[in-house]
Formats: sequence, C-alpha cells, structure tokens
Amino acid sequence: MAGATMEKTDAEALLEPLRQQWAVLLKTRKRDGSWVATPVNLAVEGDRAYFSTPAGSGKVKRLRNFEAVELAPCTPFGKPTGVLVTARARRLEGEEAAAARARMVRKYPFVHRLLVPLELRLKRTHEVRYELDSFRPLAKKAAPCIGASQLAATLAR
Repeated sequence: MAGATMEKTDAEALLEPLRQQWAVLLKTRKRDGSWVATPVNLAVEGDRAYFSTPAGSGKVKRLRNFEAVELAPCTPFGKPTGVLVTARARRLEGEEAAAARARMVRKYPFVHRLLVPLELRLKRTHEVRYELDSFRPLAKKAAPCIGASQLAATLAR
C-alpha cells in the first residue's frame, strides 16, 4: 500500500534490544521457584525469537515444567546489560525446528555450523530448539548471573 506506515508490534519493540545482541540472558524457573540464568544465542524474526540447547541440559528439564522465561541483553559471559522481558517458550519439532536452526545458522554461522555440532558430538546428545513468544515488559533490571567461581568467592568473604 502506498503511503501506509508499518508500525512495529509491541513484541517487536520489546525484541529490538535483543535483535543485535550476541548473547541474551535466559532465565528459567526451577520447581522450587528460584530462577537459573544462562547466556544463550538468540535469533529474532518478527515478533518471535529462537534459541537452542543440548537435550540433556538443565534448561530442557526446567522448560518441561515451566514455559515462562525471562530475557535480558547480556555480555557473552552472562552480565546483564539491559531490562528484563518475560516470554513463553515452546519446544519445536520437525520442520519448525529445522527452520529455527536455519535462523540460528544465519545469525551465528561459525558457532552453529562448527562449534555447536562439535559440542553435541562430544556430549553424545542432540539439540533441542525453542520458540519464544508472548513477550511482555518486566519492570526490573536483570540481576547479574553469578557463576560458580564468583559464588565461591562471595561465600568465602
């Protein structure tokens, strides 16, 4: 249509800070109600986002129980650099999973063509892919992801 303006949906606006990020902090909920934060690669297309993880990872187990997740832009080491967004994760199968893999390869060619297949082969597992949708803003800034070494140093004080 001539003269028509294309406005971004609310979800697309929330995803904009995540679109160009190399890593995004993905927080998944455990059965006891606490959250576990992990940096992941994220491919964004339209109002949806996609990520993958090895099948034996804790994320897969947690997402089986709770589909709600929180996301924030972060450094490759998991230090949050932006505001949290909530979303819903859905496990993909078949053609949907293949399309999600193609999106990941397009955004992260070296990582998802070479490193991820090597990791999966060494771990003797396969990859599980997820689609994220139903994005909503969360009013708080993301808390830093604390690694095991940082936690041990903090507890030693």
